[in-house]
Amino acid sequence: MYHIKTFNKIAPAGLERFDPDRYTVSECETIEDGILVRSANLLDYQFPDTLLAISRAGAGVNNIPLDRCSDAGIAVFSTPGANANAVKELVLCAMLMSSRDVPGAIRWVREKAASGVDVSAIVEKGKAAFVGPEVYRKTMGVIGLGAIGSLVSNIALNMGMDVYGYDPFLSVDAALRLDRHVHVVKDINELYHKADYITVHIHFTEKTKHMIDAQAIANMKPGVRLINLARGGIVDDDALLPALDAGQVTAYVTDFPTNRLVASPHVIAMPHLGASTPESEQNCAVMAADELKDYLENGNIRNSVNLPAVAMERSGVMRLCIIHKNIPAMLANITTLLSRDGVNVENLSNKSKGNYAYTMVDLGEKVDASVVNDLKNLTNVIRVRVIA
Repeated sequence: MYHIKTFNKIAPAGLERFDPDRYTVSECETIEDGILVRSANLLDYQFPDTLLAISRAGAGVNNIPLDRCSDAGIAVFSTPGANANAVKELVLCAMLMSSRDVPGAIRWVREKAASGVDVSAIVEKGKAAFVGPEVYRKTMGVIGLGAIGSLVSNIALNMGMDVYGYDPFLSVDAALRLDRHVHVVKDINELYHKADYITVHIHFTEKTKHMIDAQAIANMKPGVRLINLARGGIVDDDALLPALDAGQVTAYVTDFPTNRLVASPHVIAMPHLGASTPESEQNCAVMAADELKDYLENGNIRNSVNLPAVAMERSGVMRLCIIHKNIPAMLANITTLLSRDGVNVENLSNKSKGNYAYTMVDLGEKVDASVVNDLKNLTNVIRVRVIA
């Protein structure tokens, strides 16, 4: 029986993926094998020794201590693409709001009506304050061309925009999703110079913290409209606010409000609405549950942010799942130990990601506990799991 602890409210469509004969799922589990989480802060959570994996129903994982998880041999999964359509649609909304100041116009009408004015008599005169450009034939710059960025790029093209994209880690799969008319540039400054609108779709890491800083903003086209539905820390507020006051940036739409940002009349702030649709929450929950199940039951790793992607069909009678440091001779050490005991390897897969590696071995016969203990005691082995 596997024990899954939930944090936050997980959509029922995801919870229903767990067979009640094999899983107990609740927020009350204390010796959990897996965790399902959305935005709850796990940075200081004390993980039990039983914990094997954390699955985040969403794309960002800055609420999870990745280094601590990696050192403990805990796989961390996210759900890239599950909320992509929801975010794409909000980007379109943000772009239009930044152009036409729709929030300001709505607020003006409400304020006038509340003051007792007959708004029908003054709208023609008042609308002049909310004139803004059309997006047709303007240039969109998309930073990050993954699941969300590629959808945004393609829909912007369909709206008659010219699109420039930047992603130094563009994968083959992502490139295939992009319309061929998207200009993919290697120098982000080319995008900055050309774009009337810039939208950001990258993960928040130490490397991307304050990526949009004073120098980046200075390189942007004057009057640019900036959209950030990724993470707040990617944009340096100390650099942004003076640029808004000076008109270098016309408007900033963000899903990550602060009191300081909200005080600026040029900021349109929303309460992290990017994935707040029933469809997105269901997609994320189902994907997160399936990733967690596949890892617990089969050892397969898909969409992990701290371990390599490794998946293979089951063969043999026993599977060994080994998380270890990514250093020379580790695979040789593992296979040498198994061959020492005359164990037949039916199938094997090994991949690495950064400082860590993952090896799956399917065996033609069951091995006793002493072999498993010897594997665990190998230098630089972090965790060994047996799936029969």
